[in-house]
Amino acid sequence: MKAEDIRDFNIREITQRIKEEEEQLGQLRFQHAVAGQLENPLVLRHKRRLIARLKTILREKQDAQVAAEA
Repeated sequence: MKAEDIRDFNIREITQRIKEEEEQLGQLRFQHAVAGQLENPLVLRHKRRLIARLKTILREKQDAQVAAEA
C-alpha cells in the first residue's frame, strides 16, 4: 500500500489498520521463529515497513489536526 492511498484514510481507519497489521506481523514472526513455515521471509520486512508508513502518516494527520485546532 502506498502512502498516497493511506492518506485517503481518516485517523480512526489508520489506527485500526495499524492494529491489524501488528497482529499479522506477530503471527508471521511466530510462524517464522517456531515452525519456520514462512515461504518468503521478506514478508516480515514489508509488514514492518507498512506499519512504519502507517504510523508516520497517522502522526502527520494528528499534527495537522492539532495545528488546525490552534
